[in-house]
Amino acid sequence: MKKKILAVVFLVSLISSALTLGLVCFLLDLNSKNAFDLGRFFAAMRFIEGNYVQEVDRGRLIDGAISGMVNSLGDPHSVYLAPQLYSQLRAETTGAFGGIGVYMSFKNGGVQIMNVIPDGPGYRAGLLAGDEILAVNGQPIEEISPGEVAIKIRGEIGTNVELLIGREGEEDKIYNLTRENIKVQTVAGKMIDDKLGYIKISNFSENTGEEFKARLNELENAGMKGFILDMRQNPGGVITSCIEIAKQIVPAGVITSVIQRDGEKEVYESDLPAAKYPIIVLLDGNSASAAELLSGALQDKKVALVVGERSYGKGSVQTLIPMMHEDGLKLTIAKYYTPNGRSIDGEGISPDVEVKLLAPPNQMYDLRLDAASDPQLAKAEELLEHQVDAGKILFDDDFWRK
Repeated sequence: MKKKILAVVFLVSLISSALTLGLVCFLLDLNSKNAFDLGRFFAAMRFIEGNYVQEVDRGRLIDGAISGMVNSLGDPHSVYLAPQLYSQLRAETTGAFGGIGVYMSFKNGGVQIMNVIPDGPGYRAGLLAGDEILAVNGQPIEEISPGEVAIKIRGEIGTNVELLIGREGEEDKIYNLTRENIKVQTVAGKMIDDKLGYIKISNFSENTGEEFKARLNELENAGMKGFILDMRQNPGGVITSCIEIAKQIVPAGVITSVIQRDGEKEVYESDLPAAKYPIIVLLDGNSASAAELLSGALQDKKVALVVGERSYGKGSVQTLIPMMHEDGLKLTIAKYYTPNGRSIDGEGISPDVEVKLLAPPNQMYDLRLDAASDPQLAKAEELLEHQVDAGKILFDDDFWRK
């Protein structure tokens, strides 16, 4: 009788295990190959736990495995956020965290300062556009995923962060900076002469749409007949602000489309009856994200010429996904496309008129217009004046190619 009971218990246990394994395989969408790969993962984890020279915390192994999966995507904008980083990123939305007042770009495994906000901690310490960030708090950049770098540099207002900075022609130098609440104006504008305007957007924050509207109205009241839109060194930012601005200057129709992997599409449109002014857009290699979306829409609609250099090429959408261990994923889930269906991501916006600039343009909000030392601006003024004098908005005669 005992043998029969044991046999029944064994059989029930075997069936239960099989059903559980089958359910796991179903939930994880595992076929034979996927199941084999999952087995490899668990085998490696067990071998490390049982044989590594020191005792290993399984939670850290799992965190490292998830981080490795995200890093293997080769996407600098996707990152695994361990509990501390995830908590910090969420806390930043309350306004309790600050920064050092710089914008950064991530390319080829490196981190470069794109622009420095006037009167911010970085500006006062002497950081410059073009500086390379080599380490954060003593940790080399090579050991940090690109998406983590900005999170590590930001932090609680009043706390310090140490950066190792590399600058061409100089010895590497350590900078100790105190984080502050960074709030800056993002749009500036002025009249170049009695008919040409100039508007500069440094980045796209929550209030940029309203700031742009105010500057545009001021220039209209001053008699503006066309304007230069300077988005050089603009790293992008809040997409909704970009859409707000586009609705003020992009004619009716598609502004941009957001397309996910499964083909699901979200389309943003303008209902502006017609373009009011000829526009010349200035871009450089540090113009990214929202700056590229706005430029691409104006270029595709043939209501603006783009002058300068090919832009950065950041046209992807990230979302923050909470996980089960107070951690999370910041993951790219979609890409942006211009009205004509061009993908920006990894491609950037090609200028209609390419003009190289060896020295960086003026810092943000610096409205000194020295065309003699800024060939991109000089070319923009020349093209805009031609259009204003001709009374044209649409660029259908390719005059700039002649």
